[in-house]
Amino acid sequence: MKFLVTGAAGFIGMHVAKRLLREGHEVIGLDNLNPYSDPALKAYRLAQLQAYDLFSFVELDLTRRECIAELFQREHFQRVIHLAAQAGVRHSLNAPFDYVDSNLVGMMTVLEGCRHHQVEHLVFASSSSVYGMNSAIPFSETDQVDHPVSLYAATKKSCELMAHSYAHLYGLPATGLRFFTVYGPGGRPDMAPWIFTEAIINNQPIKVFNRGEMERDFTYIDDVVECVNRIQQCVPVRHMQDGAMTQAPYEIYNIGNHQPIELKRFVTAIERSCGQIAEKIYLDMQPGDVLKTYAETSRLKAAIGYQPHTSIEQGVGQFVGWYRDVWLSRDR
Repeated sequence: MKFLVTGAAGFIGMHVAKRLLREGHEVIGLDNLNPYSDPALKAYRLAQLQAYDLFSFVELDLTRRECIAELFQREHFQRVIHLAAQAGVRHSLNAPFDYVDSNLVGMMTVLEGCRHHQVEHLVFASSSSVYGMNSAIPFSETDQVDHPVSLYAATKKSCELMAHSYAHLYGLPATGLRFFTVYGPGGRPDMAPWIFTEAIINNQPIKVFNRGEMERDFTYIDDVVECVNRIQQCVPVRHMQDGAMTQAPYEIYNIGNHQPIELKRFVTAIERSCGQIAEKIYLDMQPGDVLKTYAETSRLKAAIGYQPHTSIEQGVGQFVGWYRDVWLSRDR
């Protein structure tokens, strides 16, 4: 089968593409290689994929409408896994137009490509950020998510709405994935696992917001990849409703560990894996942050027979080991 994976030089994109390649699929990886993340890290991720004969890389920005249309017309993708986006809640406070261009315009060009070229299934990245300050715990896919507390969250909710409209209007099968704090080897330098590990290893203090009294549903990358791979095989179909075929071929799933971890426990897990105690600077909550994320995953398990389960201690140990043994030693 032939796949387009956008954001292939990104964290989740690289791991998902590698899984597809290992299973013998042809993968076209697309990325604009923007400087938001370390270029060396993106080069490392791409090198993992370029070792496969069935992988081809296209450096292209999703906002280039004509080029994206030509790519779809030329390659005849069967399925698309759209993971490219401008990520990060805090960065959206300083560079809002990056999110409009990458997340909204980028989603539009992907939807148009899928619509005009009979793509069998579009799987796209959403985010747990869409739940905002939702007080209903755990977060369910049926919850109202109309009150985002960051522009990043607003763009992700908008992507869900755009995909649903194309599923309804054109019968495009689409599945959105609300990722909950994904971490692991090759992860993002702007996220807590990397920031804390790097600081502790270099004997630098770490900033702990809200005195560590926050909870996150940390989700290990191997679990995420397993979910994405199973979901891309579950193509949604229209359903009968009130005697008519009216419901769009569209699904949304939470991709989380269903086990929120207090920030204090998370820091302790990193300290143990690093073998040293961190100096901590306690700060107030940052704008756009939420106190707790907690994924309800019963719909996910019912659909694919699987849900994330890796413990924070196991996952953090894997990340710290990769950071020390692979990332820090890559130039030695």
